[in-house]
Amino acid sequence: MRVSINSILTQKNQTVTIAGYVHSIRNQGKIAFLRVRDVTGSVQVVTGVWNKEVFESIKDLSVESVVQVEGLVKESKQVPEGVEIDAAKITIQSTALPLPIPVVTEKGAEEVDVTKRFDYRWLDLRKKESQKIFQVWTVLEQGIREYFSENSFTQLYSPALMSAPSESGAEVFEVKYFEGKAYLAQSPQFYKQMAIASGFEKVFMVGPVFRAELSFTTRHMTEFTGWDFEIAHITSHHDVMDTEEAMLKSGFAKLKSKGLIDEEISVPFARISLADAKAKLKRAGITSEKVGDLSPDEERGICKIVKEESGSEFVFITDYPKDHRAFYHMRDEETGLTKGFDLLYKGVEITTGAQREHRIEKLLAQATEKGLTEEGLSDYLSFFRYGVPPHGGVGIGPARIVAQILGLPSVKEATFLPRDVKRLRP
Repeated sequence: MRVSINSILTQKNQTVTIAGYVHSIRNQGKIAFLRVRDVTGSVQVVTGVWNKEVFESIKDLSVESVVQVEGLVKESKQVPEGVEIDAAKITIQSTALPLPIPVVTEKGAEEVDVTKRFDYRWLDLRKKESQKIFQVWTVLEQGIREYFSENSFTQLYSPALMSAPSESGAEVFEVKYFEGKAYLAQSPQFYKQMAIASGFEKVFMVGPVFRAELSFTTRHMTEFTGWDFEIAHITSHHDVMDTEEAMLKSGFAKLKSKGLIDEEISVPFARISLADAKAKLKRAGITSEKVGDLSPDEERGICKIVKEESGSEFVFITDYPKDHRAFYHMRDEETGLTKGFDLLYKGVEITTGAQREHRIEKLLAQATEKGLTEEGLSDYLSFFRYGVPPHGGVGIGPARIVAQILGLPSVKEATFLPRDVKRLRP
């Protein structure tokens, strides 16, 4: 029976069977050393002329071929693990061709262009550092799901095909749908709100989001996974921010408990109005032509300022002008500013959220003001004609969170198979 490589450290003088990729090969004529790797680690396998059949079987073995090894676990002070396997049998299960990109990166080696690495993504992902990305994804989501479970959230799954754009007529993928047309969802926003209108008081969703943006930045993709939640009977958008803080605290605590990060999260996060953020940035010499929003430079700048002031890597930016927010964001009766927010983490926006407008007459007026028609929003507006409690929620970009946790240069690096303006393969 095959065992994981990390389990053999305590099996000295026992015969085991392992399987994995050939990480490296050193054939010294009469003795050969293989390093075999599985998802749990790697170990040195030794064979030589004393076992002619096995020694001959690896003569033409290539790096990244898949092998099964049966042999005796022996103490070896020459290797980091302190043990090696003296191979009694090596079965070559799959032979690898010469690699188009390296899986084992040596010090001083020239870095492979990211485009080529994405072309051979399945090889790029064999690297230990690449696999850690998805360990972080998995454990972060485990911690977040624990929060949702412990706080009575219901998970729902929204459709990706819609009869009308979910945000506006721009930046949307139109697809043929039998004799008509449909649109790929830019957000599950309308369906989260429908869930609240259906009597679900707390819901969360995980699913694909599509944006037809001609963007070539390190933070944008045409398809990404979104995390969304919506909660009912709130008193303000601060209730939504409180919920997101607790949710993220649970996710990061899970990562820390698994040894994947050292970072501690303290709550509450800093909460600064957009106007105050602009003032702080101006004093720091950082300005932008964006009046109702923050530029990427400003996002990095305000996070640096907040980090210096409070030690927090997170900051909520609140009170955006209505011209820069969606029509369904509730507006403050006195200031006219929206009850919406963005959450920034280490210089990057990871969340947009708000208290939603739940009063049909105001919602319709705000949609009309934005140039949207009642006919085009008929299904959505119908949710609000039969009683809907005050509610709010968020849309989260988890790939951005993972990229910032690990210090990755692009959100695409934190994505299993990234999709952007120029990439639809593999």
